[in-house]
Amino acid sequence: MIPKRMSQSLHDALPERTWRNRLRREGPLAFLEFGALDVDRLQRLGITADRLGPRLVVCMWDEEATLEVGGYLVVDNLAMGRPSMGGIRMLPDVTPLAIHNLARGMTLKNAAADLPYGGGKAGIVAPERDLTAEEHTEIVCRFAHLIYRYRDIYLPGPDVGTNDADMKTVAIENGLDCALSKPADMGGNRIDQLGAAAGGVVIAIDALLDEIERLRTLPQFANLQVPSRAGMTVLIQGFGAVGAHAAKMLQARDPAPRIVGISDATGYLYDEAGLPISELFAARDAHGVVTFPYFQDKLIDVRSPDPKTKFSNAPNDLLRESAFCFVPAAPVANYLDVDAASNPSMTVDLMGRWGMIVEGANTYSPDPARRAARARMERAVYWQAGVLIATDYLVNSGGVIYAAQERMIKTPDHLRIPAAMLGDRQAVEQWLVDHQADLEALAEQRRVAGEAKRDTVIRRNMQELVDRLVADPDMLPCEAAEQVSVSRIASSERYRTVADVMSPIPTIAEERTVRDAAQMLVDEACDMLAVISADGELEGIVTDWDVTRASAIACAEDVPLTEIMTRDVVTARPDDPVLDVVRRLESYEISAMPVVDGGRVRGVISGDLLARRTLYRLLQAERA
Repeated sequence: MIPKRMSQSLHDALPERTWRNRLRREGPLAFLEFGALDVDRLQRLGITADRLGPRLVVCMWDEEATLEVGGYLVVDNLAMGRPSMGGIRMLPDVTPLAIHNLARGMTLKNAAADLPYGGGKAGIVAPERDLTAEEHTEIVCRFAHLIYRYRDIYLPGPDVGTNDADMKTVAIENGLDCALSKPADMGGNRIDQLGAAAGGVVIAIDALLDEIERLRTLPQFANLQVPSRAGMTVLIQGFGAVGAHAAKMLQARDPAPRIVGISDATGYLYDEAGLPISELFAARDAHGVVTFPYFQDKLIDVRSPDPKTKFSNAPNDLLRESAFCFVPAAPVANYLDVDAASNPSMTVDLMGRWGMIVEGANTYSPDPARRAARARMERAVYWQAGVLIATDYLVNSGGVIYAAQERMIKTPDHLRIPAAMLGDRQAVEQWLVDHQADLEALAEQRRVAGEAKRDTVIRRNMQELVDRLVADPDMLPCEAAEQVSVSRIASSERYRTVADVMSPIPTIAEERTVRDAAQMLVDEACDMLAVISADGELEGIVTDWDVTRASAIACAEDVPLTEIMTRDVVTARPDDPVLDVVRRLESYEISAMPVVDGGRVRGVISGDLLARRTLYRLLQAERA
């Protein structure tokens, strides 16, 4: 059955006719799909389409599951390559808009990481109650069956509410190459355990210490004092998978900076002389949270009237403290704002004195209101306070870089789970034991490649960020970061083919009538049909203009389509370069053309579609 929260939101947003026309079923699995040209319908779901995407939005559910199993998939952009990559989030309040925002972040993150993959994200609408371990696994298993339909364009990893064990479940159901961030016994890398994203934060901090002095040419940085590595102080908001590992890695460097402040859900600790990170990291592994337990164990009995370590049970007040580097690593996108009404962790007027912010948490959103708020914050923090901001997707891409190696370094044929075994957990577990040594060797090969790629990419991102800010004093860090990613997407456009951007096209048999064509154009909400012969080959096309013209000349509704269709059709092939198609559309002065492979219709490509699915203006500039 469809989850209640999901059903209510979809019925509120979409009229019944949309459900009737768009719903597709594969046995008990149900799918509502919306493409790049469904601007109005996407808007009803809260999603604003723009020049980058989304390419595909899917609402899907299992109609026969005992538990409520359903959710959303957003494939935002495939300009960098196929498939898209992004985690599966599992929360009760998952919405299409939230998943789109995360998918857009993955588009920019994967591009910033120079990975040949697009950006996507999935979300499971979790029940509003605590689940048993068995129920959780059952939901992930059934959701794996739903996303299997999109395995060519979407590759999942873990996110909030899911983990590497869940990716193992997906791989058992769909195959080893259908999930990322799997355990090492499947040839994957346990990203959180390795601190892959945290390592990116540490590399970014180190790289910025080499680059930041170049900002002294800007007036707000004229008096910038850059500390030595040993003299640098760091605050970390959030002592979870990213924050705790970043602190541990920073502490292990030689020379090591001083981690003077950390926070978690129970409060914050601050010590100007530096906190005992190794002790706190061990406590986090044991108890999950550290600040209040540390206060109880170490500080509450201190007899000194002025203990050197400060504790507060208000975690957000950490942002009032000062340090050279502030690392937001809590699951809070809105950590700073000029307006208290948005409920940020801290308002800009109350924040401490910092030299740079290196974002370990996901903060990006394509939502226009959020983008405007972000720009206001950066004007106050970067332009007025002189604090450099390294945007999240330039910094915390270590996780996806590691995960991508599971795709980039191919799984050998002898290490692929036999197809007949998929879905049989017991049999797969035994198969994994039998191939343990080879799979662990593959995991290590991928780990080493991920580590090298992460270091190279993030250092280059920091250099490009500072390059752009120095070159344009009026540019904000968020704008510079977006330019870094978009420039890489744009450079990849020249290598894209029609298959990367084409859309499905409805087909109609040549013996059907004008009335049938008119009804199909309305039902499918499209403006072109491909007319096919009995053996499935393209015979012509019929457009809404053809039907309108037939009506204007009083053509009978039962006239065969062959009387009004266009037979001499300009077509494209799936492997045609996008740039060639742009030229052909303009040369023939047409708006769209069917995509044909060996006589069979595969889809349609149009100027509108190119404008939605490619950086069309950049393509035009490339041609000029």
